[in-house]
Amino acid sequence: MNTLATPLEPLSVSALTAQIKSLLEATFLEVYLQGEISNFTLHKASGHLYFSLKDASSSIRCVMFKGNAKSLAFTPENGLQVIIKGALSLYAPRGEYQVICHSLTQSGKGSLSAQYEALKKSLESKGYFAQSRKKPLPPFPKKIALLTSLSGAALQDMKRVASTRWNLTKLVCFDTLTQGEQAGAHIAHNIAYADSFFGTDNAFDIIVIGRGGGSMEDLWGFNEEIVANAIFYARTPIVSAVGHEIDFVISDFVADLRAATPSACMEIILPDKREWLLRLDEIRAQYDTSAQHSLAKAQKLCDHLLELYQQKSYANTLSFASEQLGQLRTGLNATMAQILQAKGAIYATQALQYEQLPLLREREYALLTLAKELQALDPKRLVRENFAQILRNGKPVQVGELRGDDEIELCDGVNLARARVLSL
Repeated sequence: MNTLATPLEPLSVSALTAQIKSLLEATFLEVYLQGEISNFTLHKASGHLYFSLKDASSSIRCVMFKGNAKSLAFTPENGLQVIIKGALSLYAPRGEYQVICHSLTQSGKGSLSAQYEALKKSLESKGYFAQSRKKPLPPFPKKIALLTSLSGAALQDMKRVASTRWNLTKLVCFDTLTQGEQAGAHIAHNIAYADSFFGTDNAFDIIVIGRGGGSMEDLWGFNEEIVANAIFYARTPIVSAVGHEIDFVISDFVADLRAATPSACMEIILPDKREWLLRLDEIRAQYDTSAQHSLAKAQKLCDHLLELYQQKSYANTLSFASEQLGQLRTGLNATMAQILQAKGAIYATQALQYEQLPLLREREYALLTLAKELQALDPKRLVRENFAQILRNGKPVQVGELRGDDEIELCDGVNLARARVLSL
């Protein structure tokens, strides 16, 4: 007789989490750990402490509740090397395990932070961070080397921003280890390789080293001296775009420019095509205005030069001289006409006088005769010659014209006497 196998009943997530929690807490009733504090948070409302305990390779979440935190003799902070005693537990809502800290003692500063500060101080004393050695970035890069993981989100973010901001730039990606023990050496190698094209036709305008955010351990490759040396001696401008805005690594200080994030890096080093399109429109409008102004000014100058040319040209000079000659000719003709008219009048008068010359001579002879007669009758002359003029009725008469009993007047030009003729 065949029997059917009874299938396993599926567990709920909560049931599985409860089983794991029971197993963990039963197995790790007490743990004793040493490491460096990171991501420290003091919850002000509850008074609980939340942080991670880490070393060079791993980290684990920790919580210390308010009751245990009150007994601490120091204030926890990031970078401190501490020893904790506690128990392993699982936080069911998120399915994450964590250490419930019962005690926390300080064992000195964290080794990673100490290494970071020591290297930073050493490089700064050598002038690695000096602004005077920073190389300027070209405003319109044609070719950029991206040194990051090909599988990381940082690369996709940079490509996305570049495509929308300025798609005329060629991006060349170098697959680079950005996390782990070999990360520092690999970053330095790729920097040297990309920089080796400097001065050739295949040279890069900018080298970008970057990755997304993470813990200090995750970003440690960018804190190594080999990377700082590679950046310092590179001839190509280098931008460090590592982590988030609050993350600072050694490469940020040595690089020619530090970007808060990979996306922000592309916004900084690439021009905005929309802004430049607006600028080009403004420049074109200014050019049109300037060109119109220049053309108007040139047209005005040409008109002025043409006017000067016309004033100085032989044709216009000849035309003006001809016009003046014509005016002079007209004036001369008018003057000659007036002269001829005047001369004609004189000639006519003279001709008339010539025709009347015999009559004039006759009249002249008569006038001379009358003059002699008048002269003979001149009283002064008569006085001088003891003569008196005889007047009858106021008119001169001769003695022979007198008759007896005529009343006459005798005048010598001075005296007047009345007389009667007695007889002749």
